[in-house]
Amino acid sequence: MSNWKSLLPEALDGILPGVMQGNRCHAGQGRSFAANSPIDGQPTLAVWSATADEVTAVVVGAHESFLAWRTVPAPERGHLVREVGEWVREHKQTLAEIVCLESGKIMPEALGEIQEWIDVCDFAIGLSRQLYGNTIASERAEHFLVEHWHPLGVVGVISAFNFPAAVWAWNAMIALVCGDTVVWKPSEQTPLTALACHQAVVAAATKIGGLPECLSSVVIGDADVGAALAANPLVALVSATGSTAMGQKVAATVGTRLGRSLLELGGNNAMIVAPSADLELAVRAIVFSAVGTCGQRCTSLRRLIVHRSMAGDLIARLKSAYATLPIGDPRVAGTLVGPLVGHNSWTAMQHALADAKSQGGTLVCGGQRVTMGVGGGIYVEPAIVQMPGQTDVMLRETFAPVLYVVEYDTLDEAIAIHNDVPQGLSSAIFTSDTREAMRFIGPAGSDCGLAGVNIGTSGAEIGGAFGGEKQTGGGRESGSDSWKQYMRRTTCTINYGTALPLAQGIEFA
Repeated sequence: MSNWKSLLPEALDGILPGVMQGNRCHAGQGRSFAANSPIDGQPTLAVWSATADEVTAVVVGAHESFLAWRTVPAPERGHLVREVGEWVREHKQTLAEIVCLESGKIMPEALGEIQEWIDVCDFAIGLSRQLYGNTIASERAEHFLVEHWHPLGVVGVISAFNFPAAVWAWNAMIALVCGDTVVWKPSEQTPLTALACHQAVVAAATKIGGLPECLSSVVIGDADVGAALAANPLVALVSATGSTAMGQKVAATVGTRLGRSLLELGGNNAMIVAPSADLELAVRAIVFSAVGTCGQRCTSLRRLIVHRSMAGDLIARLKSAYATLPIGDPRVAGTLVGPLVGHNSWTAMQHALADAKSQGGTLVCGGQRVTMGVGGGIYVEPAIVQMPGQTDVMLRETFAPVLYVVEYDTLDEAIAIHNDVPQGLSSAIFTSDTREAMRFIGPAGSDCGLAGVNIGTSGAEIGGAFGGEKQTGGGRESGSDSWKQYMRRTTCTINYGTALPLAQGIEFA
C-alpha cells in the first residue's frame, strides 16, 4: 500500500485533529479515540473528537464564509469543484486504500467509490452553468414573472461507514456549486477518510486562492456531535445517511426548528425473478447485490421473490455460486467478500438467522464464521435462507449478507410481497416480458425510489436522483434535479408598466 498517511493533516501531540475548518485544524476538546479496522480488528490512528460547543463555533464560521461564497458566480464555484476533481484523480489509489482500511470494502469497490466522487465532480461542474429558473406567463399586462434559485446556507452532512467518501461527495460537490458551505460529521468508524477527503477541498481552495476560508469543515465525534449539528439554526439543510432510527431523531430535531432535512435511511431491497428471466444474468446480479460490501450497502439485496416454477433451479445456481466466493482480506486481489464492519453486525446476522429458522425458514447455505489470517476481523459466509412466505424477520433490514428467498405464483402477488415492507429504497425485476417490466416500474408496481429492470439493486449511477420512500426517508441526492434541495427558490414579479393591476382581477380603488 502507498503512504496513505501523507493525505492526512498533521497530528497534534500524536493525535489527529477532530475539527477542521478550511486549512485550520483544532485538536477537539472531546475524548481521543481510534476506530478499529474491520480488516484485522486493530485500531487505526487516534483522532480527537469535537464537542457540541466546537460544533457551534464551526457552524458560525461556515455561515460567515457562506455570506461571501453565495455572491461568487456559480461557474466560478464550479472551478473550485473542478480542482477538487483533479486532486482526487491524482490521489485516487491512496484514497481508496484509506476507504478499504476503514470500511473493509474490497479494493475494486473502494476504487469505484472514489471514481464516483470524481464523476460527481464532473456532474457538478456542468451543473454550475445550469442552475436554471423558469419564466412564467403573467396574467397582468406589462408584468414579468420569473423564478430565481439562490444559495441556501450551511449544509450539514452526516454520513455512514459504508460509503465514507461518496455520500459526502454527493452532497458537498453539489452544495458547493450551489453556493453553500458544508459542515461534515462523518461516521466514527471512518474519521481518516473524512480527514483525507477534506484535504481535497483545502488543496483546491489553496490553489485557486482568495476564497472564503470555511467552505468545507469537518467535526468528528459521536452522536452528540451529530445532534448538535442538526439542532443548530444556522444549518439550513441537514443531509443524514444511516439507520432509520438515526434519521427519525434528526428529522425530529430539524423539524422542531422548521429546518430542511434530506434523509437517506434504511433499505430492505427486493428483486422479483419472473418465469421469462435470463437466469444466468440474474444470478450474476443477485450475487453482487447480495454479497457486495459483505451485504452492508443500503441498496444490498435482502429479499428474492422467485416464481414457483423456477425457484428450485435458481436456488441451486445461487448455492453453487456462493460456494465459490473468495472471502478474505479486502486488500488482496481477487477477494470478492471482505469483512463485516464489527462484532455487532455478526450478532445481528446470527439473530436474523435464528429468527428466520424459528419462522419456518431453511438455511440453504452460509451463515458461518470464516477463520482468516488477519487477526480480529469478522469474516462470514454469505447466507441464503428459503422462507415459507414473507415473515416478520424479512420486514426489517439486517446489515449483513443474508438473502431471503420466497416464492410467488402471480405478478400481482409478487408486487404485493415486494411492497409490503416499511422501507422503499431500491428494487429490481428480471423478466423478458415487456408488460411485466412496465408494470413493475409503473405507478402500480414498485414503491421504491429506485426501480431496475434486468439489473441488480446495487450500483446506481450518479446522473439519476438517488433515494427512497417510506422509512427510507424520501430524500434525493446526486443527479437529476436534486440540486434544488441545496438552494432556495424566489418567485420574482416585475412591473415594467405605469399601471398597478392586481392578480385575480381584484379591483381595489
